[in-house]
Amino acid sequence: MKKKTNMIIQIAATYTGTVVGAGFASGQSIMQFFTVYGAYGVLGILCSTFLFVWIGTKMMILAHQIKAFSYQEFNVYLFGKSFGKVANALTFIILFGVTAVMLSGTGTIFEEQLRLPYQLGIIISIILCYLVMTKEISGIMFVNSLVVPMMLFFTILLVVKVVRIDNIFDIVGWQNQQLYNLKWFVSPFVYAGLNFAFILAVMVPLGSEVDDESALKWGGFWGGIGLGFMLLVSHFAMSSKMPEILQYDIPMAEIIRDFGQFFHVLFLLVIYGEIFTTLIGNVFGISRQIQSLYHLPKSWLVLGILLASFLISQAGFTSLLTYLYPLFGYMGVILLVFLAVQRLPRD
Repeated sequence: MKKKTNMIIQIAATYTGTVVGAGFASGQSIMQFFTVYGAYGVLGILCSTFLFVWIGTKMMILAHQIKAFSYQEFNVYLFGKSFGKVANALTFIILFGVTAVMLSGTGTIFEEQLRLPYQLGIIISIILCYLVMTKEISGIMFVNSLVVPMMLFFTILLVVKVVRIDNIFDIVGWQNQQLYNLKWFVSPFVYAGLNFAFILAVMVPLGSEVDDESALKWGGFWGGIGLGFMLLVSHFAMSSKMPEILQYDIPMAEIIRDFGQFFHVLFLLVIYGEIFTTLIGNVFGISRQIQSLYHLPKSWLVLGILLASFLISQAGFTSLLTYLYPLFGYMGVILLVFLAVQRLPRD
């Protein structure tokens, strides 16, 4: 029983950690998809949480039942042989783009928050990622098991120190202007679609390799609930600082800065860790797909992926996040729809 509980915790932590990457942990993607819409953002977060619990769990169980080595086999099963190739190409592009965003996010932490060179953060991340990749899925689960509890700690700290019940549904004038289009309505679906498009890289192999299907169900459930909780708290915290918080690349770090230097530095380490968990997950997924097509040395393959992502990351964190995330989100909505209607194979 204890072994199963530990497995559920590891699955939930890996699921949460894979989603809570640069955009989520920094607060940037939460602000773009939810906080700009004020109280309507809460409805969007609740919708996204439901999708994370339902579709995320279904994704892992389906991968478990068809024994998919990588998202390539998963997409072919889901979309069919012909369109599956198109889906794999799109997923590959999304993973590469998000990997570049992750690397750029590490550079931004060093530059904006620590006043250190942008390139230094990226180079350190490349070296650490290369080392973790030698352990594959077990290394990914281990890193997430360390980082996610710390992110939950800071989420609870925000509840105690920042969030106020009496004004959590207030809408400032700037937010009110954003409600005249329907973006607030489609945002939760685009946000969920974006995340499902790149968590395929980790959650499909994880679902395939875990023997206990019930552990996948409970891990997916608690992972989705944890994501929803952190989304809500981060949204409320940033709403209390609108609209001045919009000027920062890493808005959550600016909120934590008010808690003192110790907590600020500790939170930067947590953000870095969360970015890193998504980075290693993406690199793992990309390498898995290439290995399923071509027999290439894993170490050289991982290094090549990181160097290619390094070149893209030079565009800058906010620029990549602003343009790539919504585009990838709309692509991911297609995956979302297919997963929603797909029936699980009978035993």
